[in-house]
Amino acid sequence: MNFDFIIVSFSDYFPIYRKNLILAIPVILAQIGQVTVNLADNIMVGHVGTTELAAASFAINVFHVGMLFGLGITFGLTPLVGQAFSSKDKTNVGQWLKNGLAVHFVASVLLCALMSSVVLFMHRMGQSVEVVKLAIPYYLIQVSSLIPLLLFFSIKQFFEGLGNTKIAMIITIIANLVNVGLNYLLIYGKFGFPALGLNGAGYATLISRIIMPFIFVLMIIQKENFRFYLKAARKSVLEAAKIKQIISIGLPIGFQLVIEILAFSIGAIMLGWISKESLAGHQVAIGMASMTYLISFGMASATTIRVSHAIGEQSGNELKHTIFASLHMVMAFMSLMGIVFVVFRNQLPLLFTSDPAVIHIAAGLLIVGAFFQIFDGMQVVLLGALRGMADVRVPMFIAFFSYIVVSLPISYLLAFIFNFGYSGVWIGFVFGLSTAAILFGFRLKRQLKKLALQ
Repeated sequence: MNFDFIIVSFSDYFPIYRKNLILAIPVILAQIGQVTVNLADNIMVGHVGTTELAAASFAINVFHVGMLFGLGITFGLTPLVGQAFSSKDKTNVGQWLKNGLAVHFVASVLLCALMSSVVLFMHRMGQSVEVVKLAIPYYLIQVSSLIPLLLFFSIKQFFEGLGNTKIAMIITIIANLVNVGLNYLLIYGKFGFPALGLNGAGYATLISRIIMPFIFVLMIIQKENFRFYLKAARKSVLEAAKIKQIISIGLPIGFQLVIEILAFSIGAIMLGWISKESLAGHQVAIGMASMTYLISFGMASATTIRVSHAIGEQSGNELKHTIFASLHMVMAFMSLMGIVFVVFRNQLPLLFTSDPAVIHIAAGLLIVGAFFQIFDGMQVVLLGALRGMADVRVPMFIAFFSYIVVSLPISYLLAFIFNFGYSGVWIGFVFGLSTAAILFGFRLKRQLKKLALQ
């Protein structure tokens, strides 16, 4: 990868930083909002009991595999809309909206059916009987929330392609407030509501996700400049070519996300083999790491938008500066968060649990997590740039190699053969993320040469 950007005066990048942040901050807040739903569940459920927290961890790790595959399919819409929008073709933009919604609705229904069948195998995944018993109903409630969630993300990714990231942020904040309030009522049984424990957290998440697409539509109707796209979508027809293009970009992104989350989910299952305290400690530590990751993910999403617009405008200079500016900010932020993880490793787990064994394990994992922060930020920004170019197939294979071929075997060897225990699983994550960052960097260098924009 060409690192000439390091030599260039950082002052030259200040205007680019600003442009990227204007798009990224609402995306970051929206992404944090999605994780906050699970974090709120974990914090409140963790105070019910360690078994409930372990069950939530198990169910969520299994659910996230299917959920992220669905979200990946919706992400494929953003570069297509972005390039059409920057080319000033409004009618074509509206056509992408209709075709995207159709593809994503069908995908959500099929995913729900497939993911529901997973409960037949959950008792064979090496978890304790008490954890599986609590996890299954909670998991099924989560699966039922997938259709409204994917419809929301379909509209969200469409508007991100237009360069509007604020509406989704507002809706996510509203949904999170609803979720936290319902958590309090349904988990603990306040104000006459039944105390449903872990399932109460699931129902709160389901209700909050149902309202999200409805609020999105209501907000769009209120804005005249957006109503044009709705009218264009209604008048357009489903086109096989557009459906094929959405699928051809969305599916590899979906598989790439599944591959990455699968590595972490299998890692969580390995930790469950060690003890339920190890699994609960993982859930606490990964919750912290997820928050920092989603800051980087938000910047990567903004990079995807800006790269797709730069390609539509045929501006090679803007393209390169956008990517490098995002890398500057993410590398600085993740370095800082790594330091925070180490310094406050014994205090941060107290947000989730009072169990001394879980706190001790989570603190040890946060030290390891501090090392992969920079690599995690780099790989997601580089991947976001590649998505903006609609380059998704090769990155999918890179992800498979990095997370399945490199990360998982190292995790297993260190944890169970060399007896590193729970720390060994997370050290494997470090190897996988660093490999991905390096290979995505080489791929980006090649694609920039191939585009050869001025």
